[in-house]
Amino acid sequence: MLKANRIITRKHNAKATDKNSKIAEILGLLEESGKGKNWILQEIKRHKLKSPIRTTMNSFEILKYCPDGFISHLLRVLKNDDFENFPDVKTLTKTYHWFFTDIVGSANPALLTKDQARKVWALNELIGRTETFRQRNLKSDVMTITGDGMVIGFSDSPEKPLRLAIELHKIISKYNEKRKGKDKLNIRIGIETGPVYFIKDLTGKDNFWGPGIIMARRVMDLARPMQILASSRIAETIYKLSPENKSVLHDIGEYKIKHGEKLSLYNIYGEGWGNKLPPFRASPKPGPEPHSKFLFPRIELKLDVTNQKTMMTHHTWIWNLVNVTNQALDQVSYYLEGDVPRDFSDLNISIKDEENKKLQIISVNVNKPYNKEFLVKLNKPLKPGQKRRFLTLEYDWEEPERNFQYTLSTDCKKFKYLLTLPRGIEIKQRILKVDPATKAKMMLVSPAAQIKYLKNKTEITWQKSNLYAYEAYRFEW
Repeated sequence: MLKANRIITRKHNAKATDKNSKIAEILGLLEESGKGKNWILQEIKRHKLKSPIRTTMNSFEILKYCPDGFISHLLRVLKNDDFENFPDVKTLTKTYHWFFTDIVGSANPALLTKDQARKVWALNELIGRTETFRQRNLKSDVMTITGDGMVIGFSDSPEKPLRLAIELHKIISKYNEKRKGKDKLNIRIGIETGPVYFIKDLTGKDNFWGPGIIMARRVMDLARPMQILASSRIAETIYKLSPENKSVLHDIGEYKIKHGEKLSLYNIYGEGWGNKLPPFRASPKPGPEPHSKFLFPRIELKLDVTNQKTMMTHHTWIWNLVNVTNQALDQVSYYLEGDVPRDFSDLNISIKDEENKKLQIISVNVNKPYNKEFLVKLNKPLKPGQKRRFLTLEYDWEEPERNFQYTLSTDCKKFKYLLTLPRGIEIKQRILKVDPATKAKMMLVSPAAQIKYLKNKTEITWQKSNLYAYEAYRFEW
């Protein structure tokens, strides 16, 4: 009898050891795949296991309570041995007209969580009050909450996203009248037409995903605060449907999005709503070419407000260039953006080299109302590693928004910003660092700008050493 008990004990211990070994392997695979306790709980729920587990347990404790067969199943899934049980995705898609919106700055760490939640609640409430939303087709239209925003797919008319956007802007304007500063609600909206797949989620509910909703998000990501953008795909359709649509849709050309793709966009605005400024670009305005062949060890930016009424500003960029390629270069690309529409010939553009010799503009690649792109020919080719070469660009462009944003394309050892404006203009004295990807801003604490109040003008100087490529700074006057 004693011998039999020993055999049973050995088998039990061997089984326990085997299970512990599998659990240890599962925990390792979970870490490699980026999965965790929540994934285990979802699998338990999906297989309807009855086990005395609590959500306060850690992954090891939960797995200890799971039956051996389920442990083996998890191991097969994590080892990619269980793919044959995956259902096929339905290949049929359905096309919707998409309205995609979210709150600008909702992830700002300076905002209290309660204030962020209040804005999310306000956005949902205001959307619910619009006529277009109330009259949506409950059977065929689709909708999902995105945390700080909302996606709505209309199944019938491509005009519905446009109408909803306009109605929402007008109702938010009234909402913001009684609020100040950070309490105001600012959103961005993207409109697109495109197909999606319907896929079952973990709860068995139909969820939608596909190129239509992805591109709507890409369009929205380019928008400024309180701006409505539409892809040309949907804009060119609704443009032809009525004179009212035609009057508020404005063709603004191509913009780059992720993976090197380009989108043709329309900016949508009217009297008292929308945002007339050009959308954000991957490299915020203004700055060197994004994939530069040059290194800029020293950069100096000078802004001189010459007309207080129109905020006409004389811009001067001084770049110290170093050729970082293995061949001589004789061309430099410039990209400019402004707050008001201007023709290229009205900007009074002048480019000179370190010998104060004027350089020739050999081609203008983009001459749109709000942005310009052009190539400049150097008088002397710049050899690899050659130093002591400077370029000075000067031009005139109004800045009624009273801000200047600059993105570095390379590391920079010394950076200087100098703003001169007429005495009497109230200044904000704000310099912010910007995340180029999320556009989230945080105020700089150090170094502080130096301000000189002279007899007829005010000078603001900001200098910083050892800046890194792709850092972006916003100077608010």
